[in-house]
Amino acid sequence: MTRQIIASPEAPQAIGAYSQAVRVGNTVYLSGQIGLDPASMQMVEGIEAQIHRVFQNLRAVTEAAGGNLAGMVKLNVYLTDLGHFAKLNEIMAQYFSQPYPARAAVGVASLPRNALVEADGVLAID
Repeated sequence: MTRQIIASPEAPQAIGAYSQAVRVGNTVYLSGQIGLDPASMQMVEGIEAQIHRVFQNLRAVTEAAGGNLAGMVKLNVYLTDLGHFAKLNEIMAQYFSQPYPARAAVGVASLPRNALVEADGVLAID
């Protein structure tokens, strides 16, 4: 199978040696997104804004791949403060509906650009 690189101008451009996403067959592997505004490449302020921006960035990449968030089958979320777990669930419910993707939520010491949250995932395309 061949790999197809996925990129969206509606999500932040890669700030390292990686692609926004890679499609192999009907599966898309999405790189981690943090709360960077794609227009300014600056971090949005506060945990709520960062969580929203992360899901908006992931949505942009899924759409560039020909899918949408409903096709997300696995989501990994990294929080620098697990005290934000309830807020994550509350905001995530605004972007996903049942059946929800499988998910891991992990507390980490730090993230790039001093982000408070990062998420990556796996998308299935029909």
